This record gives sequence, structure tokens and C-alpha cells, in this order.
Amino acid sequence: MPAARAPEGLAHAALWTAAAHAAEALRPAPYVLDPWAADFLHTAGFEGGPPGDGPMQRLLPDWQVVRSRFFDDYLLTAARAGCRQVVVLGAGLDTRAFRLDWPTGVHLFEVEVPSVLAFKDRVLDGSPVTCGRRTTVGAGITGAWGEELVAAGFDPGRPTAWLCEAPLYFLRPDQVADVVATMTGLSADGSTFGAECVNARTVESPLVAPFLNALATIGAAWNWQLAEPEQWWAEHGWDARVADLLTLPYARERLAPYLPLVGEAAAKCAFLTTGTLRRTG
Repeated sequence: MPAARAPEGLAHAALWTAAAHAAEALRPAPYVLDPWAADFLHTAGFEGGPPGDGPMQRLLPDWQVVRSRFFDDYLLTAARAGCRQVVVLGAGLDTRAFRLDWPTGVHLFEVEVPSVLAFKDRVLDGSPVTCGRRTTVGAGITGAWGEELVAAGFDPGRPTAWLCEAPLYFLRPDQVADVVATMTGLSADGSTFGAECVNARTVESPLVAPFLNALATIGAAWNWQLAEPEQWWAEHGWDARVADLLTLPYARERLAPYLPLVGEAAAKCAFLTTGTLRRTG
């Protein structure tokens, strides 16, 4: 497949995650197996990674693999518990519809701008899905994506597993609140979410601050930051919990080698959060 420019609207982070997945596939026992990751990079003509060469840049690929594996497990657990409707917001180059071992009857929706969806489908080239059905919704998550999601066949009356793996932290806080309000309004009892956000307590640290400053130079600033994620999500209608990653064997194995270099606080510069819709009445 000939190389081409990455499409407009494709986040740097999506390509960095694809690079992490492509490298992970070369390991004897990968924690994430994404057969299309290298093809995405080749087709986009992408080489490299985030700007700078500090410890956080070196940690990033392993962090991205840990994050992917964590949310893989979250989605499969939610689907097996009854959330057979799955929505990936800001899907980027996500291939979970093709690479996870879904239970029967899962309908997975990917919400992303049309140019990115077209690029992804070009690379996927008719690959079969492993879920029951995949539907793409060509919309940015700062627009009227809720209406377009429903028009594409989403049923607000069914419990849903939502995933905002990375896109929220590039948005302004008011934009994040709007996205979550739409998500909440479309959620039935039994719905769940997974999302990543920046730990506000670490952004000024000597190790994290240079990394964030480097990202800002390419327009990839981490704008949404939380100090108390459980409280924030509760105020927006969800009972949330932050994962203690170092209790998970795969996360401990990948992140522990960096701890002497960056410290445990810097290694926790982002929260991986999951939760359930708060029951009312």
C-alpha cells in the first residue's frame, strides 16, 4: 500500500499509540496485539515520536501499551456483563472492533471525523470484525455527535460501555463537560465508561512539565487536568474509580523499570478511570 499523508484531524497521539502497538507486536508475548498498527504508520508516512528526549518520552510507548491493555480489559468485562452496545469516542486508529475477542451480539460504534475514518478503513481494507457489528459515525466529539450517533442506530435505552481513551485531555474543560453531558444523557442504567485524564498534581513536576511543554509546541497540549477525578465524575453523574496500575501484573512489569528514573508520582501523571452511571431515584 503506497504511503500517503496522515489525514487532517488525526491526532499525534493516535500515531504514537500505533507506533507503540507496532513495537509491541514484535515481543514474544505482547500485551496488545494490533496487526494493523504498522500499516497505519506506513500509510501515513509516519516516523518518530513526541518531541524531545526526556524520561517521559521514553516511558510513553510502554504507558500506551499499558493503557490499551487496561481499556481492552475494561471493555471486554463490560460487554460480558451485559453492555453489548459499545461506543468509542474520538476513535482515531482504534482497532478494537477487529482485534478483541468480543462476546456474541456486540454493536460497536466509532465516533471520529470522516477523514480519519476514511484513512482507517483504507488500511483495514475489508478486514472482518470480531464484534457482531461495527458502525462508524463521522463526527467530531466537540460537535453534535450525539444526534449523529442516534441517527446511526445507537439505542439510548440499552446499557452502553463508553470509551474516551485519550481524546478528552486535548480539549478545554468546558468542552469535556459538554462531551460527558451528552454521554450521560444517552446512557441507560447499567452503562459504564472508561477515560484517561491528566493528574493535575503532577503537571508542574520537574519531569512532567518539560514533556507537557514539548507537546504544547506541536499543538498537543494536555488541557484537561483533574486533581480529584472521582469527585469530578460524581458531579457529572458517574460513580468513578481510578486504577492503581501498579497492582496489575502487566502494568507493574512495564512501568516498574522507569520508577527509579521518573519516580512513582510521575509514572502516575495520568489517571485511568472507569465507572458506572449513578442511579437516580
